Amino acid sequence: MRILLVEDDLKIASFVLKGLKEAGFAADHAADGEDGLHMALTEAYDVAIIDVMLPKLDGLTLIETMRARKIETPVIILSAKRSVEDRIKGLHIGSDDYLTKPFVFGELLARVRALMRRGRISDEPTHLQCGDLSVNLLNREITRSGKKIELQPREFNLLEYLIRNKGNVVSKTMILEHIYDYQFDPQTNVVDVLVCRLRNKVDKDFPLKMINTIRGVGYVLKESE
Repeated sequence: MRILLVEDDLKIASFVLKGLKEAGFAADHAADGEDGLHMALTEAYDVAIIDVMLPKLDGLTLIETMRARKIETPVIILSAKRSVEDRIKGLHIGSDDYLTKPFVFGELLARVRALMRRGRISDEPTHLQCGDLSVNLLNREITRSGKKIELQPREFNLLEYLIRNKGNVVSKTMILEHIYDYQFDPQTNVVDVLVCRLRNKVDKDFPLKMINTIRGVGYVLKESE
C-alpha cells in the first residue's frame, strides 16, 4: 500500500513518514503543493495526506485540481485550522477526512486504514484466496488449512501483493515499489529477507510450498506444484 504525504513542515513529515513505514506502508513525500500535485497526477496512491498551508500551491487547490483531473485517491486533510467552516470547506472541495493539528499519529493511522477499508468495500473484494491460504483484508487475518498465521505489517503487505498476483511472477523491483520506497537499491537483499520471513510463516509447516523463487526473475505464489 502506497501513501502520498504533502507536508512542508519537515519535522511533522519525518514523524509521519517514520510511523507509516513502521506500520508497513510505503510512503512518498512532497514538501510543496506543486510537487504534491505532480506526484498525485503521475503515480497511483491508496491514500493522500495533504496539509492545507503549503508553499507554491495550497492544499485545497491541490485537492480541487486532483478531483478536476478525475483523480479519486482518498484524501485526508491536515490543518491547524479548527473551525467548523474550515472543515466543511475542506470536505466540500473533495477531501474524505479532516484532521486538525496537533494530532496523535495513532488516530491518523486509524483514519488511513478506515479509508482503505472503505475503498475495498466499495469496489474490491475483502477476502483473497489461493488454495488453502486465506487472507481477510478487513481484519488482516490470515489462515492456511484453518491454522491462523500471524504476520508483521510488511509481511502482510507482501503476501497481499503476491496473492493478488497469484500465478504471475513479480520481480524484486516490483516488490520494492509496492512494499518499500523507490529509493531502495534494487540490488539490496531486503526483499530476499522479507520473502524468507514470509516463507517461514506461510510455508514452513505445510508440505506444499506456495512461495516459489524463479531464479533471476522474481517470485510467484502458486496453489499447486
